[in-house]
Amino acid sequence: MRILMSFVVMCCLLSFTGSVLAASPSERIQDSVAILQEMFRQPDMEAGLTLLQKAKGVAIFPAVIKAGVMIGGRYGEGLVLVRDERGRWYGPHFVKIKGVSYGLQFGAQSTALVMVITNANGLKGFTGDKVTIGGELAVAAGPVGRSGSAATDSKLQAAIYSYSLSKGAFAGISLEGSIIEVDEKANAEYWGKEISPEKALASKASSREIKPLIIELQNLITSK
Repeated sequence: MRILMSFVVMCCLLSFTGSVLAASPSERIQDSVAILQEMFRQPDMEAGLTLLQKAKGVAIFPAVIKAGVMIGGRYGEGLVLVRDERGRWYGPHFVKIKGVSYGLQFGAQSTALVMVITNANGLKGFTGDKVTIGGELAVAAGPVGRSGSAATDSKLQAAIYSYSLSKGAFAGISLEGSIIEVDEKANAEYWGKEISPEKALASKASSREIKPLIIELQNLITSK
């Protein structure tokens, strides 16, 4: 029975995602720009902008698809960028997020997801072949509202904060148990060769394709 339900979940995911699956690196970058513009320019994102100003990196998933009938599946394609102490950006490193959930659920939904990485420990989670959220990688819900009063922990000491957006409104999304893994095909397509996560994230983000995303990040960081 569980095998049958898993098959139904996969069918739901495949039918719902369409062009979201296997998005090219260029499409993924363009979609990431659009998501940042929609998410971080909302009036209650002062706290999020404060985090972004101090970020060591970001992981952006323009569309994380969740679908299921009792057993749910989650899939999304994204990218990671890191930032040094002088404000220079490196990457991108392309990744995928996958997960399974159980319980009462039906239908499908697409949610944009942005993870703000605040320290070196958070960055380590994106340099291996795969990492499990809630296991090796702890992710906290990102604060919204005024930067001085909306923190989910009083000193904002989490390594990674997540923000999710569905149909133009902030939405809760449980990432526990989800796996983030390397998208080798997208990395090879973008860089023109096979490349390790460490090498990709040590390469300056200076290509024509990535420039619009870097400009948007810099505009957000300086807007507050």
